[in-house]
Amino acid sequence: MCCMQGMVPYLPELIPHLIQCLCDKKALVRSIACWTLSRYAHWVVSQPPDAHLKPLMTELLKRILDGNKRVQEAACSAFATLEEEACTELVPYLSFILDTLVFAFGKYQHKNLLILYDAIGTLADSVGHHLNQPEYIEKLMPPLIAKWNELKDEDKDLFPLLECLSSVATALQSGFLPYCEPVYQRCVTLVQKTLAQAMMYSQQPDQYEAPDKDFMIVALDLLSGLAEGLGGHVDTLVARSNIMTLLFQCMQDTMPEVRQSSFALLGDLTKACFPHVKPCIAEFMPILGTNLNPEFISVCNNATWAIGEICMQMGVEMQPYIAMVLNQLVEIINRPNTPKTLLENTAITIGRLGYVCPQEVAPMLPQFIRPWCTSLRNIRDNEEKDSAFRGICMMIGVNPGGVVQDFIFFCDAVASWVNPKDDLRDMFYKILHGFKEQVGEENWQQFSEQFPPLLKERLAACYGV
Repeated sequence: MCCMQGMVPYLPELIPHLIQCLCDKKALVRSIACWTLSRYAHWVVSQPPDAHLKPLMTELLKRILDGNKRVQEAACSAFATLEEEACTELVPYLSFILDTLVFAFGKYQHKNLLILYDAIGTLADSVGHHLNQPEYIEKLMPPLIAKWNELKDEDKDLFPLLECLSSVATALQSGFLPYCEPVYQRCVTLVQKTLAQAMMYSQQPDQYEAPDKDFMIVALDLLSGLAEGLGGHVDTLVARSNIMTLLFQCMQDTMPEVRQSSFALLGDLTKACFPHVKPCIAEFMPILGTNLNPEFISVCNNATWAIGEICMQMGVEMQPYIAMVLNQLVEIINRPNTPKTLLENTAITIGRLGYVCPQEVAPMLPQFIRPWCTSLRNIRDNEEKDSAFRGICMMIGVNPGGVVQDFIFFCDAVASWVNPKDDLRDMFYKILHGFKEQVGEENWQQFSEQFPPLLKERLAACYGV
């Protein structure tokens, strides 16, 4: 892609030529044209849609129904790439796109079906809730459910179908309600069967085969998709199943990927139907604490996120569990070379713990405030950032001395907000002015001399300091 810039002047003529190659009589030319065009999807999408996106999409959809299997495969992959780039630009054409993808269901053989699932899942990820229209659901769901019913629990072709359904469920939200029960039940069954087989294998390895744990992983991921898409509607399904017991076992699995998916599901269930999670917290928290190990980045990341979600639901009742997790989180946020997402999630969870239990967390402020501020200054305003900053403000209220050494970092993090809610803005205002009064006008002048000009301007404009 490094020579992309050099290609740009030629693309307005080149792209139409390549689109014509999609109709070439030689299958090899058709399939390589699919691939080449997918490399320029980003540029195509940056142009007015009628110029190239519409003709490219129209021709690629025809190639998805090509008579040649290699062309089908290339077209389907290219289309998935185009979907990722175009996102909601595809909304006006959804009906047309779904007609083609659904028609391909009847036409495709085994191997290409797997790529088709990916194209459908990517479409759902790309257009999100725009897919939740009765006419689209009526086109898309029957063939997916037909395949779902056709496949046995032991069939590995379930993996891509489960992944695809997870994206579809998240996109459709309440539109997925009519299909959720059998899908939910089967996922629980897949988890249960895999756990049972693992148990038998561990007891008598000569008698039994080791299970393929991917069945369990994709099932947990689809349950996460259901919880995220259906929200509170998942309540009755959870109530009628033993998912919490199964989750307790999955969270302790030897395979990191199983634990990673378990903690993601725990976080999603915490948001969707906490009353079912709450009775298990005393058993779950020590396991979450043990998994705050950055050797396994994704496991650690999901465990950290789940702890943050749990503490927002628990409130003050989180207090007995703070000691199980706080030291590990502070250690992770201070580790060199920690990946950005893990740093951000760790900072948010520390902030949330401080929000519900400021007395317990505030004494540690000097040990984390600096990396905390630097890791959150770059994320966009959102709910998670909001709750984390409220936590920091409450902790500063309890232990103002804990931030004195690194106050410039706090100022910088406050200035990273575009539109804080009014009451949060007031909290910032009070802390900044409190600090200024505490040190006196002259010292404040000296202190603020160290600010980069842009920071100085923002704080003056937004907070009058």
